[in-house]
Amino acid sequence: MRPWLFILLLIVGLPSLAQVDTAYLKSLYDRCLDFSEDRKDSIRYYAGFIEESATHLKFNKGEVLSSRLKGIVEEMSSNYEAAINYYLQSLEAARKLNMVEYEISALSDLAILYANIKEPQQAKNFYLQAAKLSSFRGDAYNVVSTYNNLAVIYMQLRQYDSARILLSEALRIGKPFEKQIDITSTYNNLGSLNFKEKKYDEALPYFRSNLQMHTASNNAGDLWVDLLNLADLFTEKKNFDSAAYYADRTMELARKLDSRSKEADSYAMLAKLAEYKEDYYSAYDYLKQWYALDTAIVNGDTHQTIAELQERYNAKEREAANKLLKEQVEKETLKAKGITLLAIALAIIGILIAIAFMTKRNANRRLQATNQLILQQNEKLAELNHEKNSLISIVSHDLNTPFATIQVWGHLMAHDADRLSDEQHRALGKIIQASNYGEGLIRRILDVEKKDIGSHKLQLENFDLTILTEDLVDNFQPMAKQKEIKMHVDLPEKELYILSDKHLVSRICENLFSNAIKYTPRGKNVYVSVNDEQDAISIKVRDEGVGIDKEEMPYLFSKYSKISSQPTEGENSNGLGLSIVKRIVEEINGKISCESEPGQGSLFTVILRK
Repeated sequence: MRPWLFILLLIVGLPSLAQVDTAYLKSLYDRCLDFSEDRKDSIRYYAGFIEESATHLKFNKGEVLSSRLKGIVEEMSSNYEAAINYYLQSLEAARKLNMVEYEISALSDLAILYANIKEPQQAKNFYLQAAKLSSFRGDAYNVVSTYNNLAVIYMQLRQYDSARILLSEALRIGKPFEKQIDITSTYNNLGSLNFKEKKYDEALPYFRSNLQMHTASNNAGDLWVDLLNLADLFTEKKNFDSAAYYADRTMELARKLDSRSKEADSYAMLAKLAEYKEDYYSAYDYLKQWYALDTAIVNGDTHQTIAELQERYNAKEREAANKLLKEQVEKETLKAKGITLLAIALAIIGILIAIAFMTKRNANRRLQATNQLILQQNEKLAELNHEKNSLISIVSHDLNTPFATIQVWGHLMAHDADRLSDEQHRALGKIIQASNYGEGLIRRILDVEKKDIGSHKLQLENFDLTILTEDLVDNFQPMAKQKEIKMHVDLPEKELYILSDKHLVSRICENLFSNAIKYTPRGKNVYVSVNDEQDAISIKVRDEGVGIDKEEMPYLFSKYSKISSQPTEGENSNGLGLSIVKRIVEEINGKISCESEPGQGSLFTVILRK
């Protein structure tokens, strides 16, 4: 045991196992919930003590309490896989004991964790379960807490009206119990909501009020959130002195708490501040620090493991349900024994009658078996082909971003080349050359994928086209900035949902955005708009590029078409892009058209049914 932990135990006055009772274990558990991140070693020790003592006392709540504390420790340490495992154990134990209070706690823990690892839909599902249980019990504390957390998820999903309704309801329920219920989270979330809606002056009083309360209570974790909110708000208001003051304090507090996730978020805040101040070298350095921490905390393997943990938990629930069903079937079988005997007798008679047709039936069975085998093989080949296409899409998406980033920063440094030595200048040239080569490799991979678009399985879902378009435009901003092209976006203010294949719609937009930038000269503009056309939605992409001759318009969407129009700065074009766009549009029952004049640019219009 560490010396400082032994001193702490002496202060707390931890008794021996012989002196411990169940009330003491529950009190110890409640105290641990108030510990901050710098005392996670103490929480780990008490979790083990509660588990051992509960076994000795045959205390049925022991597994619920100790598993939740262990999950909290792992989450504080950014070990999300282990944290989810412990939270699921706590949830399962609570359900076995029919303890709704602890079931709500476990559901909330899982929801918060999934929100932290950027899985808002999973978090929303757990929060809705917790909200349903809390409302049924009439527990004001849990209702307020769950509404607050659920509102955060709605904000992540950009459903701001739903978030405001939940926060207003949480404030209405919690205000009469302000002395018993901490409603600073509600104030913080109201401030965040106003911030996301760019109502900075309305958000500021909420953030400052929470800063005063958490400074007085010396709550380090909540204080870090307040400082980060104020740093972000003053950055948006371009009050850089105040923003720098609060951003530096967030980093100091994150390191004091020994929290990698908070330190990563602090670096992201410092990078944003440096970018707004046009200090791009510092911004790039902070982004490297953020990327190193953020990818270490949550990576692809972690997400895969988390999904496997969730599936294993669901499988256990299915196994229990199947066991219960089997017992019921066995009981019904005993009751229906007479009917079963009769059925057997009828089956024997049927077999005797069918003997005359045995030869023909065997031949038919062999034919059916052969056809079934062929069908299964075809389905397996289709699945493997779909997995191959998915892998190509993932690789192209994940690799394209870092190469584009390297190119942007390489060209930025090249503009300031007079400050570099000859050796550094040669090294910079090698970096840009290597990034161009890497981008070429990705492009060749994409060519293979484009040729195989016809094998994609449609996966219809209802999604907000406004959000999708906004995200895709953001992804193409570095490419546009490299040619000093400004992208203008005109999107509806309301949500605009469409039932279609989200992956295929994304590919349509990506091809049109990429072509618009390629064929537009440096310093010009590209315009993107999405409009509600009653029973359809239109996506329009207009550029100020080289345009297309009238005589060549009939061949524009042909495969491997080589028209006279060429990219303005020698970008790669293999003639497949627009033919694939047309095939995708037609596959999802849409229409595409083009209007163009040489030297005046082009306008592509895609019409998709809702």
